Amino acid sequence: MNKTLRPILDKLYLGCGAIAALALVLLLLIIIAQMVTRWLGITVPGLTSYAGYCMAISLFFALGYAFSQDSHIRVTLFLNGLGRSRRAFEIWSVGISAVIAVFFSYYAIKTTYWSYQLHEVSQSQDAVAIWIPQLAMSIGTMVLAIAVIDRFTQVIFNPPKTQG
Repeated sequence: MNKTLRPILDKLYLGCGAIAALALVLLLLIIIAQMVTRWLGITVPGLTSYAGYCMAISLFFALGYAFSQDSHIRVTLFLNGLGRSRRAFEIWSVGISAVIAVFFSYYAIKTTYWSYQLHEVSQSQDAVAIWIPQLAMSIGTMVLAIAVIDRFTQVIFNPPKTQG
């Protein structure tokens, strides 16, 4: 991997992880606000929807960061048992994952675009333009696709070091 591109990608993944963490903190604050407003007998429309948006933001922004940190489920026991065919299987599996991530990203962006074009709004009381929370899904899936393609290039161009 190009030495100038690696720090940029690492900062991108870390930034997305930080946004995911911030969204979780906002989710907590919204839940606390819901509890307090219920105790006080105050109705605040849309808080439940905003909690859902924060959860979606945290999920999608965490995807690329988690993948770059090897936090996603991997079957390392299976990979270690493959012996010599491990590298070929890893290239195949990460390549398939890259294709799926790119398709996922493409359709997330397409969905967001059409929600914007059709002026769709949420069905909750606050009637938020639905493309706004969907934007987190689009950005998160793009970063995931970048992370998987990044890993694919690492697997192809950085052969494993032999122990000896």
